[in-house]
Amino acid sequence: MLYLTNMLGRPVLDSTGEKLGVVSDVAISTGEVFPRITSLAFRGPGRTPFMISWRKYVEEFDDDSVRLNTEKHNIRFSYLQPSEVLLARDLLDQQIVDTQGLKLVRVNDLKLSPSGTQLRLLGAEVGIRGILRGLHPLLERAVVAAAKLFGRKIDEKIIAWNYMDLLDRDLSKVSLSVTHKRLDELHPADVADILEQLDPKQRAEVFKHLDAAQTAEVIAELEDEFQAETIDDMSATEASRMLGQMDPDDAADIIRDLPYEKAETLLRLMGVEDATEIRRLLGYREDTAGGMMTTQFVALSEKDTVGDAIEVLRGLDEDFPTVHFVYVLDDESDKLIGVMSLRTLVLAQNDTPLGDAMFTEIITCLPDADEEEVAEDISKYNLVALPVVDEAGIMLGIVTVDDAMEVMEENAEEEASDLAGKVMLGCIAGLLFLAVYTIVVLYIAGVM
Repeated sequence: MLYLTNMLGRPVLDSTGEKLGVVSDVAISTGEVFPRITSLAFRGPGRTPFMISWRKYVEEFDDDSVRLNTEKHNIRFSYLQPSEVLLARDLLDQQIVDTQGLKLVRVNDLKLSPSGTQLRLLGAEVGIRGILRGLHPLLERAVVAAAKLFGRKIDEKIIAWNYMDLLDRDLSKVSLSVTHKRLDELHPADVADILEQLDPKQRAEVFKHLDAAQTAEVIAELEDEFQAETIDDMSATEASRMLGQMDPDDAADIIRDLPYEKAETLLRLMGVEDATEIRRLLGYREDTAGGMMTTQFVALSEKDTVGDAIEVLRGLDEDFPTVHFVYVLDDESDKLIGVMSLRTLVLAQNDTPLGDAMFTEIITCLPDADEEEVAEDISKYNLVALPVVDEAGIMLGIVTVDDAMEVMEENAEEEASDLAGKVMLGCIAGLLFLAVYTIVVLYIAGVM
């Protein structure tokens, strides 16, 4: 195997052995899973840059030099093509996204695979060996050998090219192959994990390559501090449009943390329906069922039929949250009186009234119920969603299991943090006691 850092600085010789310069870079075309080296860049006399076709002119290469197949006066120089990337300039020492490991990494070297006179890029070295090799190959070998003496092994950390995604596309002018697993193909939660590792400028670059719906989904998955930063980087028009794309409960959570003036500006710029839903949710405290719930659910009258319910479900927008139940309301008072699972709907006859097929034993909660109690009920009764009703039994929304899981995770983290603090204090107290005890013993023994 060959590495880019090993190639840089090698002499470039023509067919007569005359030195034309030293290797400064190599280029690849990004349209392949493991792309071939397409161009050789080298510096000639006076550090003048030149570029030539690798396939057309390179005869052979080894640890000492790159030899061309013709004399220097027969060489025709070329230019970097739009689909090409210079490895040293555009990738080496740059931050990339490892879309397999879902993390931000730095390219310390690039691994190449020889095949005759051709070279292919296998991937990026992101481990310590790439750093050592970049300083000097002998240093890498020495450290690896020393580690082996102590029974340790320092492995390469290679990310295959098809799992790499460039952050700064505008700089490199790269259009990655469709075979790549790109950021916009990942789950929004995975993209959010990656974005939290970037600085604000890099996050903004990534958002440019996501559409409005993807942006809304990703921002909903970000931690609160990153949501606030992202909103601050947007214009008011962009932010309001993005919040309008989100589920009302997620949008309300974000707006709740904004300064009052900015929150009001964004709400005024939204559509009336979206703003009304969000304002309604903002009326509840954050740590209550009302603050957790979403108002997006499917509810029908007890006189509606199974066929009516199925038609309503078929007519939902694609971005409507996942529906697990159809809630049944009293025809006169709109009180919640029953629920039907999708399984029940599928098995029932189309002309059956919902009131005849619904399940009437429903677990509900009030909007001011504490979020921890709500999460406990969802866990205790194995619920996918818990209806929220007012004092009169009117349905207001639902708390879904994913929101309950977030509450439980936050509580677990707080408990773990408290436990760690207590353990630390206990250790410090123990050490202090041991120190005092030692001093006392030495004093009694006459040593001090």
